[in-house]
Order: sequence, then structure tokens, then C-alpha cells
Amino acid sequence: MRFSGLRVIKEALTGHRGWKPLWRNPEPKPEYDFIIVGGGGHGLATAYYLASTFGQARIAVLEKGWLGSGNIGRNTTIIRSNYLLPGNEPFYEFSMKLWEGLEQEFNFNAMVSQRGILNLCHSDGQRDAFRRRGNAMLLAGADAELLDRDGVRAMYPFLNFDNARFPIKGGLLQRRAGTARHDGVAWGYARGADLRGVDLIQNCEVTGFRIEGGAIRGVETTRGSIGAKKVGVAVAGSSGRVMQKAGMRLPIESHVLQAFVSEGLKPCIDGVITFGAGHFYVSQSDKGGLVFGGDIDGYNSYAQRGNLPVVEDVIEGGMALMPMIGRARLLRSWGGIMDMSMDGSPIIDATDVDGLYLNAGWCYGGFKATPASGYAFAHLLATGRPHDTATAFRLDRFRRGALIDEKGVGAQPNLH
Repeated sequence: MRFSGLRVIKEALTGHRGWKPLWRNPEPKPEYDFIIVGGGGHGLATAYYLASTFGQARIAVLEKGWLGSGNIGRNTTIIRSNYLLPGNEPFYEFSMKLWEGLEQEFNFNAMVSQRGILNLCHSDGQRDAFRRRGNAMLLAGADAELLDRDGVRAMYPFLNFDNARFPIKGGLLQRRAGTARHDGVAWGYARGADLRGVDLIQNCEVTGFRIEGGAIRGVETTRGSIGAKKVGVAVAGSSGRVMQKAGMRLPIESHVLQAFVSEGLKPCIDGVITFGAGHFYVSQSDKGGLVFGGDIDGYNSYAQRGNLPVVEDVIEGGMALMPMIGRARLLRSWGGIMDMSMDGSPIIDATDVDGLYLNAGWCYGGFKATPASGYAFAHLLATGRPHDTATAFRLDRFRRGALIDEKGVGAQPNLH
């Protein structure tokens, strides 16, 4: 079943009786060639590219809840490739290029909206840093524009330009960045994988790994033992707990990241804005709500809820940037579990167990990386070699001292 405008019109005229479920709900088979642990964006994208791009078969995705019940449905939907370091920028630009053709490729409306992202600067030093980042983006094939104060005012005249403490002096703009509907991305990849024969198995929690002679032989689950030649783990904030079942301790901490949405308002923000003098970012959804967030909660946690001091800090940042939102009512808030790596950059690599692979440590960058993460992880699983854009994301880089520290704050996950 392919989606199209004509199909929508036909179903509207015939009582919508022709729609079918987006994917099957199969029972697990005794054995697969590939098992992907984690039915979120990265896991589903990995299965999709394994089948569609690398021609692999006998693939299963195991999800302990329902598909898309984790961070893929609990984020602020931003996509961008405005990074600085050579280990990161080519990878995220590769992801941006995949975003641009994603809906046509898997024939599903993920509501990809390239409305632009503007990072504000509030000091001369910050403007110099943005100039350097913009040049790095251009060298990697991305787009970047450095705006002065008047350029920012022309786009967003309602910002607080004259705040004596945080004067707006300009900003770094990436016009190709924007937003996408998070659950639509999960549904699109799930549907595309299912159409290519991937078994998407829900309510199937992995409780252990079968390892014999240093090699993976399968997984133990709440629905029985399942054999596998290769196993890829992509479980975001649960990475530490899941990999512990294989006897591994990861250089990762799990933290809560809260997000918020206001009541529906008339259109006022047509892009994404980030506050350079604090951690606050905001966009407006298609339903009118302001979607915003800030820092992670400072303590380690596996709970999908946060604490009040972070709420206060985020709201303070929003009020300093755009006081006009002070009378808007908060509609709801939620939390996702972030797997914060020691340098703030991800891990896509093989482990010491033959046939066991890891995709983790995405910190704040997991959603925007979904297409490239899935593609690079599928490349690693299918060929045994890292993808060209992911060669720096090795698990042993912390031991080798080859950190990819985008924020320059050292090996402290809570500061990334």
C-alpha cells in the first residue's frame, strides 16, 4: 500500500475502509541473522537500511514496549547539522541530506520542515566562536550564515535585544535545519522495514545475551530465547543497563532531559531559536504550541520525569529571551532518558564480543542523527567496517584519549 494524495481522496470518498495496519505484529522466530535491540528511531532506521540499502534479510527488531515508546517520541523534534568538530560535522551533515529525501524514500509523511535554526550570540567572543563553527560547516558541505544584530531583528523583532545582561549581537543561521514529527519518523521507518520483511516484535524485553566462546549466539527475552548471528543494541538511555547483561560497563551516564509545550498560540516563531546566554531552545509546532527545553537534570536517573529547579531554569531562559511568552500557559511537560557519554559524542562500534555491536551515547543529539545513525549502524552490521562519517565514534576512544569534545568541558557527562 502506497500513500498518495489520490489515495487520501479515494479513502475519504469511500468511508476510509481501505486503510490497513502500517506493519505486521509477528511472533518471534527461533533464529535471525540480525537482531536489533531497541524499537526506537535508531533501531528502526538500522533495520530499514539493513534491508533496503544493504540487502540483508532475516532481521528482527525487539522492543520491550511498543514501537516508538522511548526517546523517539519524547523529544523536541529539532534536526540540524551545525556542528564544529571534524568527527561530528560530516556525520550530522550526512544525516541532514538523508532527512531531505526521507519522506520520498519511505513513502510516509514525517512532516520534515526545513524552517531554519538560529543560534543567538551575546558577546564578541561568542560571535567569533560562531564564525569558526560556520566556517567548519561550510567546509563540510553544510550551509551557514552569520547574521548581525539587524539581520536577527529582521527575522525575530520580538526578541529582547536590549537586555543589558544578555544583549543580542547576532546569530549563526542554518536555513536547511528545522523540525520533523518525531513519532512520524518512527512510524515511517517501521512501515518501511516491515514492507521489506523485517519482523517488528513488540512487548519483547531482552533479559540477557547468549555468549559462547566470546561470540554472540542470541538473546534471552521475555518471550523466550532467540538465536542470532549478529546483535545490534540501540536502546538510548537504557544502554548501560542492557550492556551490563553482556558483562560490559560503558563510559555513559543516564540523565533526564525535560521538554515542554505551551498552549496553542497564533503563529509567531517560524523557525528554531536557541538562547546563547543560557540553555534554552524553542520552536512552534504545527498545532501552535511553543515547544522548548534546556539543560538535563544534574543527577543520574532512569525516570522519565524531572525536577523543579530545571523547570525554573528553562522558564527563566525563555523569559530573558522573549518576555512576551510570560502570559502563555504551559500545557504539558515530559522527560526522556539521555545516555550521556564522557565527551558528549556518540558511540557506533563493535564490542569485544564477536557479533555484538553498540549504538549509544547520543546525549542531546539522538533525534537529529536518526537517519545517519541507522545508516551507519546498518553499514557496520552488514560489512563489519565503520561508515566513513562514523569512523571517529569508536568505543575505545576514551582509553586512547581521542575524545570528540564539541562543548570543550572535559569528561563530565552532566556538563554536555
